[in-house]
Amino acid sequence: MHREYVKWWSPSLGREMELLIFGHSGAPVLTFPSSQGRFFEWEDFKMVDTLQHQLNNGMNQLFCLDSVDGESFYNRHADAFTRISRHKQYERYVTDEVIPFIHNRNENRHIIAAGASFGAYHAANLVLKHPWFFGKLIAMSGKFDIRSFFEGGYDDNVYFNNPVDYIPNMTDHHHLEHIRATDLRFVAGDHDICLDANRHFCHLLYEKGIWYELDIWGPGVIHDWPAWRRMILKHLP
Repeated sequence: MHREYVKWWSPSLGREMELLIFGHSGAPVLTFPSSQGRFFEWEDFKMVDTLQHQLNNGMNQLFCLDSVDGESFYNRHADAFTRISRHKQYERYVTDEVIPFIHNRNENRHIIAAGASFGAYHAANLVLKHPWFFGKLIAMSGKFDIRSFFEGGYDDNVYFNNPVDYIPNMTDHHHLEHIRATDLRFVAGDHDICLDANRHFCHLLYEKGIWYELDIWGPGVIHDWPAWRRMILKHLP
């Protein structure tokens, strides 16, 4: 299997950022790590091994991102404005640097965004805000309300990165049509701590006329990597 380590200085974040590429061709998959996870998380937790057939046979190519969660959402030493501002810089890193990099390396424009746990939030928020970049979302065991990170601090920056807030109020027809054209998949276990969050968010999508798939696994499926390995294998093709 092709494996490549890449690093560059990010103008958006003002520091070096690392990523791993697995596979040589096929539909590109932009993967986000879980809470404060690193770019090697999908490799360490055997997600890459699970997908070796797709990767070896040119069906998919993984681009595994690093996170800055420790500098944004989980930075308890900074105020709410500083935290969400750092997250916005991370979003610019993805849209202005990573996506053009993927386009340069892979001619397939059908980018799939995927993540588990907090990685599912990152993937979903990015796809919903910038749906024209993506063909598919695979959000496993995600939670889509970030207000608890800010201890009551709330402004437009939080609002526009909080899908449970901005989706119900979205009125831009062009933007909504791009979302509706995207294959949105939400997956969780029947004993997952984020199951109710997925049901609630999918209800919000339904009320906006946005189609999705909600796939609930059971019996006894919890919020953990063994389940996510099985989920990604089903939903990636």
